Amino acid sequence: MNKLTTVFIISVILSILFISWGTISPESLDSTTSSLQSFLQVKFGWFYLLAASGFLIFAIYLIFSKYGRLRLGKETDVPEYNLITWFAMLFSAGMGIGLVFWGVAEPMFHYYDPPAGAASESDEAARLAFQYSFFHWGLHPWAIYTIVALALAFFKFRKGAPGLISAVFYPILGDRVYGPIGKIIDVIAVIATVFGVATSLGFGASQIGGGVSYLTGVENSFNTQFIIILIVTVLYMISASTGISKGIKYLSNTNIVLAILLMFFLLFAGPTNFIMDLFTSTLGSYVQNLPSMSLRMRPFEGSSWIQSWTIFYWAWWIAWAPFVGTFIARVSKGRTIREFVLGVLLVPTIFGGLWFSVFGGSAISLDMAGTGIYDIISNQGMEVALFAVLEQYPLGTIMSIIAILLISTFFITSADSATFVLGMQTTNGSMNPSTKIKLTWGVIQSSAAAVLLWSGGLGALQTASIIAAFPFAIIIIGMIISLIKAFKEEKVPPRSKKDESNTK
Repeated sequence: MNKLTTVFIISVILSILFISWGTISPESLDSTTSSLQSFLQVKFGWFYLLAASGFLIFAIYLIFSKYGRLRLGKETDVPEYNLITWFAMLFSAGMGIGLVFWGVAEPMFHYYDPPAGAASESDEAARLAFQYSFFHWGLHPWAIYTIVALALAFFKFRKGAPGLISAVFYPILGDRVYGPIGKIIDVIAVIATVFGVATSLGFGASQIGGGVSYLTGVENSFNTQFIIILIVTVLYMISASTGISKGIKYLSNTNIVLAILLMFFLLFAGPTNFIMDLFTSTLGSYVQNLPSMSLRMRPFEGSSWIQSWTIFYWAWWIAWAPFVGTFIARVSKGRTIREFVLGVLLVPTIFGGLWFSVFGGSAISLDMAGTGIYDIISNQGMEVALFAVLEQYPLGTIMSIIAILLISTFFITSADSATFVLGMQTTNGSMNPSTKIKLTWGVIQSSAAAVLLWSGGLGALQTASIIAAFPFAIIIIGMIISLIKAFKEEKVPPRSKKDESNTK
């Protein structure tokens, strides 16, 4: 077993205190965290918007700058994983459960409660529903992941630094990263990871319970969700014990196969022309309106829509960033910065847009036809949204079972990846944390998800993300400053002969 570090001990104690609080007094936990969430959303909503947009601008700058030619490792290093496996692993870790959970539910909610003052159930509401779904799951979240992953990979593989968040700050702090300041940075990253992943695991357990309830009539109660968490915890602990090149790799490839199977089934069983027209037009309006959506706060209208959706999402992605960033960094050695940023930004964004077009487009098309999909979601909860849509098509029950299996494998992959990341961050950056360390974090993650569901359901999951994200957003800003300083000290390799011939 890896030697117990200060970061491990402090992080475990803080996590256990939180879990104990939620177990002993769930009402107190819910009310306290809800008040803090409300304060952060109202007083610092602008900060989340500016920070996320700044991260995207910096990521785009790297694509076109000379630093894009730098390699994440030595100049002779080659990527450890092929492109397909690489995309599968980063996508499974970065979006998995959330995309399946919100694929139908979010466009439907925006359609009936649209932003920007559009009339409910109007054509304009439908257009905005998909535009904002693309926005919330597109370039901004992946830019957040990009910055954290890039910084970790650059310092780990090119500079030989430990795979710790604090190690990124060496150009700014020097040897002080090994002292109390560095420990505080790493503890914040660990706690943000615990809450960010617990949010996603809670959503996954809730949706699996919703699917089982929709198909069998078993009540989707906390007891049902708790049993699901227990079962999946055992499965992802088994996966975690096999190592990253076996369990996570194979599960990630399985996730992509199941996701594509489900998506293509609905694409061709549903209104295919409508879906593809929707995807094409929404992609255009998303790109066209990206700047205005990125900085939109509606100060004169007093609406809470932005706080409820956009700010929640930006906080969720920031809370997930230390986990997803560390994992993506781990599997990205040998790629150039330009290749890395383009891959992490564009491929998941386009796939996510297609996903929302297929699932959300099918749902709204059915609702317009009078099938009452929205009524089902309103009465039974957003957890059943996907299954309510699938049941409207041939082989609906079989597809619902496949969907439950997909959510379960995403659940296992996310939790498995997170146990590796938490183990790495609490063992001085070890690339192979011991199984006992990973299993310890596995139990804590699942316990945190269960406590959040117990104390306040889905609302508590959202609250935890927003609170955990605030301090880590500040850390990401520091990571950018440190990266820029490190880049300036690098000898950038010359352009390739092809590039040189193009400039003559």
